Amino acid sequence: MGIHCKAGRSLDTRSGCRGRPASKKMAKRGVAPVLAAALVVAAFAATATSVRAIGVCYGVIGSGLRSSSKSDVVQLYKSNGIANMRFYFADQDVLNALRRSGIGLALDVGNENLRDLAANPASAESWVKDNVQAYYPDVNIRYIVVGNEVDGAASVLQAMQNVHDALASANLAGSIKVSTAVKMDVIDNSSPPSNGVFRDPSVMSPIVQFLAGNGAPLLANVYPYFAYKDSQDIDLNFALFEPSTTTVTDTNGLAYTNLFDAMVDAVHAALDKVGGGGVDVVVSESGWPSADGRGASVENARTYNQNLISHAGTGTPRKPGPMEVYVFAMFNEDEKDGDPMEKKFGLFNPDKTPVYPINFA
Repeated sequence: MGIHCKAGRSLDTRSGCRGRPASKKMAKRGVAPVLAAALVVAAFAATATSVRAIGVCYGVIGSGLRSSSKSDVVQLYKSNGIANMRFYFADQDVLNALRRSGIGLALDVGNENLRDLAANPASAESWVKDNVQAYYPDVNIRYIVVGNEVDGAASVLQAMQNVHDALASANLAGSIKVSTAVKMDVIDNSSPPSNGVFRDPSVMSPIVQFLAGNGAPLLANVYPYFAYKDSQDIDLNFALFEPSTTTVTDTNGLAYTNLFDAMVDAVHAALDKVGGGGVDVVVSESGWPSADGRGASVENARTYNQNLISHAGTGTPRKPGPMEVYVFAMFNEDEKDGDPMEKKFGLFNPDKTPVYPINFA
């Protein structure tokens, strides 16, 4: 491989270089009241046949964000050209604000609901009736996300199946896809990317078969920032999509000039190994903090997110072409627990002023 890691380590797309622990990411992201909501913003590439979809995550764990007008937030999305939204739990105010807005929605069920949705098909039917049928098609719901970064929960697949069955009963399964969002530590042996395998195939293989059978993508939360933060061996420019002396050369001949592509293609490789070669990968979270961490600055955050938006039209070496990516997050969330850096991923402050300029076109 072309990358150089200290002490003879090779690049690990989960955590930097092998021998370091996997990066720890946004542990509480995905739980209903404590969670931020996220979204997807669509932008069109230069040609009609080349479309990239960019997402932005809408977090609500910040000063005034829970009580602020959801209609004003939807207008902020529209005025910035953000076409799609992911939200981490069913919120009636958000759903009503999205009516006839044209904004596409990826809607999480909330991790705290997984056990009930898995155990009780009637609960899944009720959830779909209350939060999908009551709004669709006035609200353009694209995905139902069943579980965000849930570690090895056997209930995830059954909850996915029950929600899918409820959508099918409502004649909506062809229009709205059911998936789950995973963190990068579901992947082992990710160096080089073509070696990527699922850490626990007994959990992931049935999920992948479900996705393949229903034409749904796998959602993956991909953060080059955390790999960079936790390793002294990763060049900052390699993590920011900027010109770098680092190049990762895979054994299959593909070359990687940025960490994001290496991470995403490790997921593609893992999917291939369990018969999911036809399953798309949607990057359901990715971003860079603007303060309070190693390499965290306004300039680096702007650089990463702007380059990510541009790069989405290109795809990865293993899967070239437009891809769907969700930037985390719409707002800085100053009421989050944990590392101060976790509060600084926003494109906007809670008062809706921009943290830095960014272009979604």
